[in-house]
Amino acid sequence: MLDASAVRPPSSVSPANAPPSRGALLAVIVAALGYFVDLFDIVLFSILRIPSLQSLGVTDPAALKSLGKHLLDLQLIGMLCGGLAFGILGDKFGRLKVLFGSILVYSIANLLNAFITEVWHYEVLRFVAGFGLAGELGAGVTLVSELMPTARRGLATTLVAAVGLCGAVAAGIAAQFFSWNHCYLIGGILGLVLLVLRVGVVESGLFHLARAKSHVARGNPFQLLWPPRRLARFACVVLGGLPIWFVGGVMFIFAPEIGVALGCSSAISPAKVIMFAYSGVVVGDILCGLLSQYLRSRRYAILAFQLLLAASIVCFIVSASESDTRFYWLMAGVGAATGFWAVIITAAGEQFGTNLRATAATSAPNFIRATAVPVTWVWMWLTPSLGTVAATMWLGLACCAIGICAVFCLQETFDRDLDYLEH
Repeated sequence: MLDASAVRPPSSVSPANAPPSRGALLAVIVAALGYFVDLFDIVLFSILRIPSLQSLGVTDPAALKSLGKHLLDLQLIGMLCGGLAFGILGDKFGRLKVLFGSILVYSIANLLNAFITEVWHYEVLRFVAGFGLAGELGAGVTLVSELMPTARRGLATTLVAAVGLCGAVAAGIAAQFFSWNHCYLIGGILGLVLLVLRVGVVESGLFHLARAKSHVARGNPFQLLWPPRRLARFACVVLGGLPIWFVGGVMFIFAPEIGVALGCSSAISPAKVIMFAYSGVVVGDILCGLLSQYLRSRRYAILAFQLLLAASIVCFIVSASESDTRFYWLMAGVGAATGFWAVIITAAGEQFGTNLRATAATSAPNFIRATAVPVTWVWMWLTPSLGTVAATMWLGLACCAIGICAVFCLQETFDRDLDYLEH
């Protein structure tokens, strides 16, 4: 429900086509670099799963797979908890505090991860790192969306995602030159260095306006559950992103196992998979953002890429085994088709009023990421009966179908004025 009495303060959002302010541009830079470090750290475990666990004494292939799944689940559950916590804090105390607090938490966790000697150390730090990693993207996208002119915010959030996703590519490259513990060390140091850039970034004017209304509840997560139409809105955002984290939770992480099932002639390198896949994701995010601007629609751009993703999964399954090179390039194509991530997170923030926006935009991507937990369990449950290849294809297509149905139910928010409250 729109708050008819809301009046935009001079420091909030510029007119639709006005040039962005210096503060808005600086917010874009900091959010983009923050997401760069965020993605660098998120994908490190996907790349370093096998060598790091082997160094801790885990050598059995089945144990490497099951324990890797367990650690991934802990990281994703940490993200889910952190998404809720940082989202609430973002609406109560400001987007900037969450942005920098989350960077500090995951940077320290990754620094400590470089010195682990026991599996339980890994378990604790993957949860803590996930908790910290949860806050950066949502807070950054919320801040940028509220500071940028209406017609330009999609381009700004696309830039944030494109720069950020390069962090995953950088992680893939770093893993080929440095040991697993040095990679974690690099990620932690990058995060701490990034905190220096916080000087000069301004808080959202829309947040200040909402905070000035003492009678308005801010950051109440129960508002996402009631009324039912608001809950349905949030659920559709989460389910709309489900196919992305089928790919991220199954195809990217378990690419070596999928490669064996497909009959690839040599072992698939996790670092190369991440490097190729996220190079594709960067290209896809830019193209999806531009398509959204061209169509002046979030929904149609997302739907187009969801259909492309379904086709790319089938193409990968059918022909990835022809050569190792084809495997990596087709994985890049699958990654490119998941490029609607930035657009759907932007839409998540646009779906909700200022007093609930950070809660929704910060928790939504982490609920989406957390869908990888049940999805990977279903994949592992299906694998013995269907086989790895068939389970991957049919589960992937099912996730795409669910995502398409969910996005059809979302409201179009491309040119929505964000100066409104939820009651």
